[in-house]
Amino acid sequence: QVQVVESGGGLVQAGGSARLSCTASRGTFSSYAMGWFRQAPGKEREFVAAISRSGGGTYYADSVKGRLTISRDNAKNTMYLQMNSLKPEDTAVYYCALGRDFNDYVVKLRAYEYTYWGQGTQVTVSS
Repeated sequence: QVQVVESGGGLVQAGGSARLSCTASRGTFSSYAMGWFRQAPGKEREFVAAISRSGGGTYYADSVKGRLTISRDNAKNTMYLQMNSLKPEDTAVYYCALGRDFNDYVVKLRAYEYTYWGQGTQVTVSS
């Protein structure tokens, strides 16, 4: 069973930055495509960004494109989400997800494509 843990959330002022991290244990980290999802109060969970198992492929939701950057360091078993120019509408619980894939460049955009999920980390952006 792969254990997934997010960290780095907190309270940030609008226009500010934050970096989320996601670590995974008990698995071959580089064999998993990974993604970030978020869920705001009263809303459904939505896709934010995805990265292929090699890091060579990435994809972003339109709402975050140009402001958020996904990356990974397979040597450290860690994925990151650099969040810049944050807006109040970015306030949500952010979840990290992993899904096994055999292709170095495939990204997964849908929640059902992922097998392992973290517990989430809260990001609150104040106006």
